[in-house]
Amino acid sequence: MIAILAVVGPTASGKTSLAVELALCLGTEIISADSMQVYKGMEIGTCAPTPADQSRVKHHFVSFLEPDQPFSAGEFERQARPMVEFINARNKTALVVGGSGLYVSALLDGLFEGPPASEPVRRHLHDQAEAYGVAPLFERLQNTDPDYAQLIQPNDLRRIVRALEVQELTGTSLSEHHRKHQQSRPTLPAIQVALDYPREVLYDRIAKRVDRMLDSGFIDEVKALLDAGHGPAIDRLRSLGYREFASYLRGEKSLQEARDAMIMLTRRYAKRQLTWFRADPRIHWLPATENDPPESFVERVLQISGLNVP
Repeated sequence: MIAILAVVGPTASGKTSLAVELALCLGTEIISADSMQVYKGMEIGTCAPTPADQSRVKHHFVSFLEPDQPFSAGEFERQARPMVEFINARNKTALVVGGSGLYVSALLDGLFEGPPASEPVRRHLHDQAEAYGVAPLFERLQNTDPDYAQLIQPNDLRRIVRALEVQELTGTSLSEHHRKHQQSRPTLPAIQVALDYPREVLYDRIAKRVDRMLDSGFIDEVKALLDAGHGPAIDRLRSLGYREFASYLRGEKSLQEARDAMIMLTRRYAKRQLTWFRADPRIHWLPATENDPPESFVERVLQISGLNVP
């Protein structure tokens, strides 16, 4: 039996809509592989499944942590693999949906966690960031581990420091450690699919989705997080749009500037997601046009997976 049917791909490609319809057809449950949807109070900005979606299909790993609680791909692997086994034990294929490539990879292939943290190494790297900014550290990572550098944001200090720390402690890049770890760990049997919209269509979907977020109360969501004291968590998580609209609420950006920045950052993120997923030859890419709603691909996905509708 196929353990997992995974709907992956870039943001705004309709993964959630397709996954819900597939789950209803297969009578199964959805495991969210999204590093931001795990947090409460961020449902609009992360496009988490709506209450209506969750009433139709049982979802796991959605809105169950406070924004100041840490969560990682390694922790996701530890918690999600038993959930897959639990679903499989009932003769069902688990439906995984998400655009966080590292989370999907951790679940399917396993993830190298690395050596324990070294406070002296981390302190030195943070001192460098404080003195010279994050850019030189990111440039160093690009030179020594370009594969991993492609997967993270240039200002993601936490992940940059961890990758450089692993290199310094082991003499081997983090991405190489991941590859070796995956080769030694049994891979879960899975079929992966992704909707493949032309770049200009995907970018248009991103802009329209940002506007829908604003119409749905995204600014109020950001304000509620700030009022609850989660400003530091917004900075740490770097989830798309939150810092930009926090700046708007502080009067540092206009509404138009915050909107445009959110769209630009989301496009850049989608480009990085595409780079990650294109590198995986196991993914079935389904060509889509602007006239193709995501749910229209249900039959095609079922054909590819060979799964039978109960």
